[in-house]
Amino acid sequence: MTNTALITGASRGLGLALARSLAGAGWNLVLTARGADDLERAAAELGATAIPGDVTEPEHVRRLAQAVPELDLLVNNAGDLGVTPLPPLAGYPLEAFRVLLETNVTAPLALIQATLPALRAARGAVVNITSDAATGAYEGWGGYGATKAALEQLSNVLSAEEPEVRVWWVDPGEMNTRMLADAVGAEEAAAATDPAKVAEALHDLVKARPAGGKVSLQ
Repeated sequence: MTNTALITGASRGLGLALARSLAGAGWNLVLTARGADDLERAAAELGATAIPGDVTEPEHVRRLAQAVPELDLLVNNAGDLGVTPLPPLAGYPLEAFRVLLETNVTAPLALIQATLPALRAARGAVVNITSDAATGAYEGWGGYGATKAALEQLSNVLSAEEPEVRVWWVDPGEMNTRMLADAVGAEEAAAATDPAKVAEALHDLVKARPAGGKVSLQ
């Protein structure tokens, strides 16, 4: 029986790297991201289903849930860095913070709620991608880190409430991605870990299926 995974933010970075790893193991993939062109190219490469759109939009969430009546793995990888250059909390624009919460916290919860029946039926798993900024006091990272802290606690409670569904909140460490480059500059980002290496570790986690909890991959 073929396993099915739904991955958000799958057009580049960790989402695309994980999709490639799972595709190599024969998984059936449903991929979503806002960048339709990049997503379609990724789906064509991997033989996956592409459903471009914004996970903050309820209609898009409904479309994704309808596409996966059977679901073994949901990966909430899509996220936003927020305002750049990264501002101190004293000057963080509040409307921008509300948008960041919508993207990094509310949208993952909405997709979890929409796909839980399929995940329960399959005794599936949820991976929520978080960050060490959720717990570290890094100057400038307060807005982003606060949303990831909220996502971690959401994951923690969901793990307790849904014992038949594995829930992991995963800190992948610094990766050479466009998001990190936007935060710290391209030169520093280039020295970070290749997302493909992190994706292999994440794939190993899914295969091992340990108890739900926080996982640090670096």
